[in-house]
Amino acid sequence: MSAKVWLVGAGPGDPELLTLKAVRALREAAVVMIDDLVNPAVLEHCPQARVIGVGKRGGCRSTPQAFIHRLMLRYARQGHCVVRLKGGDPMIFGRGSEEADWLAAHGIEAEVVNGITAGLAGATQCGIPLTLRGVSRGVTLVTAHTQDDSSLNWAALAASGTTLVVYMGVAKLGEVRDQLIAGGMRADMPVALIESASLPQQRECRCDLAGMQQAAADFALKSPAVLVIGDVATAAREAVLAISA
Repeated sequence: MSAKVWLVGAGPGDPELLTLKAVRALREAAVVMIDDLVNPAVLEHCPQARVIGVGKRGGCRSTPQAFIHRLMLRYARQGHCVVRLKGGDPMIFGRGSEEADWLAAHGIEAEVVNGITAGLAGATQCGIPLTLRGVSRGVTLVTAHTQDDSSLNWAALAASGTTLVVYMGVAKLGEVRDQLIAGGMRADMPVALIESASLPQQRECRCDLAGMQQAAADFALKSPAVLVIGDVATAAREAVLAISA
């Protein structure tokens, strides 16, 4: 495992959701570069490693991506096993692909270790199946925050008939609501707002699309959070109640 960079997904927060491969990489690492959203409890698997915080959070002071690239390259060229530890999955809004490509262009091998993404874990903890026979035949993962402030094709998303899982959308709830309704989605489409997915402090708020922004304000929703938009939210809730009864 020497002279290599592992791009490791730490999952949504619950340290027990780490994969065995992620644990193996951490145990062999000399350097671990850790994101802000990673639960520090996972570091128990790498007491031998130098841990460097390279956090990137919306609205907060963030480590420049170019600096992260150079740091990975420096330690890898020194012959160290480097783990770049990311929240969720490195290939889902985690810049894993661009980091792997950059390292490859500089002659460094990189391997991705997938992690459970927050949208899946949070929905499951709330009893929500992202796909459900007769209700939703697919799921679409999108981010409400883009680097260049470009807009998604919300009309196409509204017409897709899939469950929408929106990441990084807390600051843009009004825009998401307005764009989806303008694109033809029902105003009463069920929504689940899920904060701190998979952690003991996970919270959820159920509402409809039209009332999403007000519900989030009343609920004091904070990042990190994901939005699950689709009929599965209501279907799952009814199923859970039926099973409990």
